[in-house]
Amino acid sequence: MQKDLGKYRKVYEKSSLIEGAISSNPMELFQKWFYEVEEADGVSETNAMTLSTLGLDGYPKSRVVLLKKYTYEGFIFYTNYKSEKGRAIAENPNVCLSFFWPNMERQIIIKGKADKIAENLSDGYFESRPEGSKLGAIVSNQSEVIPSREVLEKKLKEMEAEYANKEIVRPKYWGGYIVKPISVEFWQGRPNRLHDRIRYSLGEDYNWKVERLAP
Repeated sequence: MQKDLGKYRKVYEKSSLIEGAISSNPMELFQKWFYEVEEADGVSETNAMTLSTLGLDGYPKSRVVLLKKYTYEGFIFYTNYKSEKGRAIAENPNVCLSFFWPNMERQIIIKGKADKIAENLSDGYFESRPEGSKLGAIVSNQSEVIPSREVLEKKLKEMEAEYANKEIVRPKYWGGYIVKPISVEFWQGRPNRLHDRIRYSLGEDYNWKVERLAP
């Protein structure tokens, strides 16, 4: 089987990224781009991002997760700490996040360290979730091999009966991570493949160094 994709072509011309028009802090530029992508429409989940970790088997692995909050400190997402990604982060917290927003011809690539957030913050977010999502976090032994989907559905029905009219408490193995960036690269598509690439690198003095990279 083969398919030649060499003729796939796209002209990038929607915007530009110029040093004199950006903030000295990457989180401010991230917020600006995030809002612009939302306003432009065309992306169903603006907060979808690819998380890459180095697995316990020595292979890198990427998967899409959902950004749930961002601050000047970093980017927050939630998962099962015992999952494959959770175990990988426990072994090596250095991760990469990436956003791809084709409607605006933009990418953002973030390198940083993932740390668990405070338990009360995970509690607060868990309480805000729909009941089905809360039970799903309890039902699924994430990343473990299971014999069939029916196993999950049966267990969910059992949990629904068990927690009828009861508070669903966050399990200790489920919670949030914050990725604190050390490098943030903004990529804006431009004509003739001469794309704009601006990288922010965190210095030892905690100031950001801004550099332009060749496309």
